Parts: sequence; C-alpha cells; structure tokens
Amino acid sequence: MRYQLCPEDFVVQERIHLPLDSAGDLAIYRVEKRGVTTRQVQRHIAAQLGRRDADVQAPALKDKQAVAVQYVWLRGTGPAELRGPGYTARFVGRSRRPLRPTDLLGNRFTVRLRDLSPGDAQAITTHLHTLAHHGLPNYYDHQRFGSYTAHPQAPTPFIGKTILLRDAEGAVWTYLACPFAGDPRPVKAFKAQARRRWGVWPELLDIAPRPSNYRSLLTFLQDHPRDFRRALNLIPRRLLSLYLVAYQSYLWNRIAGAYLAHHLALDSDGPHLTILDRALPIYRRLAPPQRAQLGKTNIPLPHHRATFSDAALERIAHAVLAEEGLSLNELKARILKRAYLPKGQRPLLLFPTEIAVQAPQQDDRFPGRQQMQVSFTLPRGAFATLVLRRLAYGLEAGWSTDDPQSVE
Repeated sequence: MRYQLCPEDFVVQERIHLPLDSAGDLAIYRVEKRGVTTRQVQRHIAAQLGRRDADVQAPALKDKQAVAVQYVWLRGTGPAELRGPGYTARFVGRSRRPLRPTDLLGNRFTVRLRDLSPGDAQAITTHLHTLAHHGLPNYYDHQRFGSYTAHPQAPTPFIGKTILLRDAEGAVWTYLACPFAGDPRPVKAFKAQARRRWGVWPELLDIAPRPSNYRSLLTFLQDHPRDFRRALNLIPRRLLSLYLVAYQSYLWNRIAGAYLAHHLALDSDGPHLTILDRALPIYRRLAPPQRAQLGKTNIPLPHHRATFSDAALERIAHAVLAEEGLSLNELKARILKRAYLPKGQRPLLLFPTEIAVQAPQQDDRFPGRQQMQVSFTLPRGAFATLVLRRLAYGLEAGWSTDDPQSVE
C-alpha cells in the first residue's frame, strides 16, 4: 500500500470555528494550497501586502506534500482574493481577534491509496472500521520532528533538549551547524560550512543565507563571540517554541508507549511503529474494559508542573525522563526569555470518525494494481499519516478482517 505520492493524493480540509465579526480589524482568508508550506504562504501574502510576517498567521501548519484547505488571518484589510505560487486565498470575513489553535475542530482527510492487491482493497474498509471502534495510539508522527538531527556532533538529537539542559553554546551550535530533517539544501550547505569554520563569525556571516535569522545571530556573535545565551535568544520565539514542543512530543510518545505496554502487557518484540529512533507499541484490538478505560485516558504533556492522577503513569513518566537524563523539574526552558513548554493533556488513543470508502479502481500509476479513495475525520492535533501507517501494518501483517467489534 502506498499513499501521498503526489499532493492530489492527500487532501486535508480544516474544520474550524470562525469568530466572524464585521466590525473586527482582522481579515480572515480561506486558503487552498498545494506543494508549499503554510509558512511559505504566510510569508508570500505578507510580502504581497507589504506587511510584516507576524501580521499574517495561521492557527495550524499543514503538510507541504498535500492539497490543504485552511484558514489564515491578517491585520488590516486585503483584497477579495490573493494568489501566489501554489496557493489561492479568498476573503471570508472579519474578526475582532486572531484565529487560535483552540478554534480548530479537527481535519477531514481524503486519501488515495495506491498499489493495492484485490485482497488489500477488499480488506481496507473493515480495517478502517476496526480502527474507528478500537482506536490506535495517538502518537505524534514524523512531521512533528522537523528539528530532529542525527548529526553525530550535535549535543543531543533535539535542540529542545539541549536548551532544557541549559547548554546555550550547544543549542547555538545545533541551530547553526547541524542539519535538521526539514532543512532545504542551501541551509544544509551553509551548516556544513559552519561546522568547518565554527567561531570565525565574519566568514560565516558572509556566506549565511539571505534572508535568514542566521545572519542576526552571526552579527551579534561578531561583537560578543562567547555570549551564546543572548545569541540563543535572538532565534525567533516561534522557532524556539517549535524546538521545545518537538522534544516534548518525543517524550510524550515514549511515556504513552510505555504506559500502553504496561496496561496491555505488550511484548517488546510485538507489533510496533517506528517513529524516529523508537519502536512504539501498537495493538490489534481492545477488550471492552480496556477500550472503556484507555479510551478515556489523557496523558499530560511533559512539563515541570505536570500532575499525574495515575500512580503507574507517574512512575513511567519519571522513568522515561531519568533515561533521558532529566527530571520533571528540569522541563523548563530557564535559559530562554520568551519561549516555554506548553501545559496540557493529550488523549492516549485516537478514534477516526466519519469513515467513507470508495470502490477500488485500476491504478493509473501501477499497472495491474488497484487504487481506492478513503476519507476520515480526526480531532485537532492528530496525524492522518499515523492512521495510514497503522492501516498498512495491519494489511502487511495479515491481521484478520472479521467484525471490528469482535475481540479474540
């Protein structure tokens, strides 16, 4: 089974509460984009209208490799329609306040699955309904970890962890010299030079990408060569927050996986999905008591003020943090002035809803194979790719496709 081979194979439509008010001083636009990031759309709209980047914002980021319909807001007024590379934005109304992540109700996904055998195509409907009934672990998927680095010279794979360890120089080194998973080619080339010429700030400033925040840090470091703490705080708050959240999400995945394995007595060699360097457990079905209990379980986001109502969960959280060389009290970005880890909770399990499946057809990309379109709705913060990966695992493992409400 293959998916997301081209943007048109993966369509996501944002479901959102729009706080429309004709007397508001903010404009809201409905954006349809393909092949570009949400950040690229925001920056292009800001440039079109002569605004600051901060004056055009979206409550959520959508995948570049997809067709996405989402909403952005901008300060002041704008035309009825805006167009740019890979996107069209249409004015829908005004608002007194910015759109917030809490305005998001969820996302509707329509995905074309390809390279299917006739048996796969017949099984997919039942497998999806099995997921709807029994759920799946609500892990953060790879898209969350664009700032992960596998470079051996990085102090840690996550710049967010390096910040929490209060290693300002290590964090600046990672930012300037270590390639992230989501870096474009010119940035990776610059970072390779930064590793070779570390500390020669004027030379690095000469070759730093234009425009980029790297230049702000390097300009500062020319005058303050060892003041890495203040240099770190010159990174935009939005990026610092994303770095912290990426590591927090990684910790949450580890805690959730260990908690699930504890409750279901899952074997370490059992079914799993690999996210970054971790094999995270999954399951086939849940017995009714397990579904009732785990389906209502929320796990706190790792935070220095997080509280745990479940003693087993608290014990697991502390054990995971100890393996990471941290304590709960250290989950505070003490060397940052304007960015911090968010508080909150995340459901342990994810239940797709509003499932729709179209009849299979001949696959125009893979002769002799079939394709089919499936649709489902997920709550905000959930990853459709996780549903698809879990679906693919079930197909490849040959898990039976009997009544999704049955339990072996």
